[in-house]
Amino acid sequence: LFRKLPAMEKNTTFARPVGFLIAGFQNLQLNNYYFIFLAFVYLGALVANFILMAIIWLSECLHTPKYIAVFNLSTIDVSVSTALIPQCIDCFLFDSRFVSYETCLTQMFFFHYFYALESLALVVMGYERLVSICFPLRSSTINTNTRMFFIIGFCWVLASIVPFISVVFITRLSFCQNIPLIKSYFCDHGPIFKEACNSYSASFTIGSVYIATLIILPLILIILSYVCIIAALSRIATAQGRWKAFKTCTAHLALVAIFFIPLLSAYIIVWTHLSVDTDTRILNTSLSASLPPLLNPIIYTLKTEEVMEQIKKFIRQRTSKNIHFCS
Repeated sequence: LFRKLPAMEKNTTFARPVGFLIAGFQNLQLNNYYFIFLAFVYLGALVANFILMAIIWLSECLHTPKYIAVFNLSTIDVSVSTALIPQCIDCFLFDSRFVSYETCLTQMFFFHYFYALESLALVVMGYERLVSICFPLRSSTINTNTRMFFIIGFCWVLASIVPFISVVFITRLSFCQNIPLIKSYFCDHGPIFKEACNSYSASFTIGSVYIATLIILPLILIILSYVCIIAALSRIATAQGRWKAFKTCTAHLALVAIFFIPLLSAYIIVWTHLSVDTDTRILNTSLSASLPPLLNPIIYTLKTEEVMEQIKKFIRQRTSKNIHFCS
C-alpha cells in the first residue's frame, strides 16, 4: 500500500499527506457484524425518514411550522447518516481503510455540519413548542410558515461556519507521516489534528468553539425553553389540561434525550480523563451518531397523533381504492 502511494505533497511551510488510514476497531471482535448492523440501521433510517417526509409533504393539514421543523429534522437525519455510515462500511466491511486527503476533509466537513444542524434543528423544534404553548392565541401570527423557513435557512447557514473554519485550519497543519493513522471510525476532526507534528492549538480552539456553540449552547436554549413552557403550564387550572398541553412536547423531549445524552456521556468521559478502551469509545460515539436518525422518525410518528392519523387516513384510502378496484 505504502509503495503504491505517491510521495507527500510539500511546500515551504508544511507537509500534506496523501491521505489517512482509518485505524479504529483494531481489537473489536467480529467487527464485520457490527458494520452489517450499521448498514441495516442506515437503510432503516432512510426508509423511516422518507416515509415521514412523504406523509408531511402529501398532507396539507401538516403544512404548518411544527411539521416544517419536523421535515427539516428528517432531511438532516438522512444527510448525517449518509455522510457517516456508507464511508464507514466501505472502510471496515470492505477493508478500504485508506481515505484520500481531500475525501477525508470533505467527510469531516459534512458530518460535523449536519451534526451541528441536528442540534440546531432540535432548538428550532423547542422554539416552536415554546411559541405554541406560551402564546397559544398569537402563535399563528408569531410563528408563520414563512418565518419558520427563514429560521431554518438561517440555521443551515450558521451551522456551516465553524465546520468550514475547522477544515481550513486542518489544511494548515503539517503531518510528519505520509499516511497518518486516525484512531477513529471516520475522518473525525479531533483524531486528525492530533496527528499533526506542528502546533494544533488553533484546531483545538475551533473544536472547543464547535462543542460550546453548536452542542452545549443549543442544549441550554432547549432547557430554557422548557423552563418557560413549564412556567406557562403551571398557570393552567386543571391537571388534565396541563398534561394535554405537555403531551405535545413528549416527542420532542424524547428526541432531545436520544441526541444529547449519549453525546454528553462521551464528552464527560473525555473531560474527566477516564480510562476508556479506544474501541469502547469508538463504539459509543458511533452508536450515538448512527441511531438517532433511525429512532427520531419512529418516535415522532408513534408519539404524534396528527402523524398517526394521517397514516391511518392513507391506509384507509389505499384500502378503499383496492376494494373499489376489486369490486
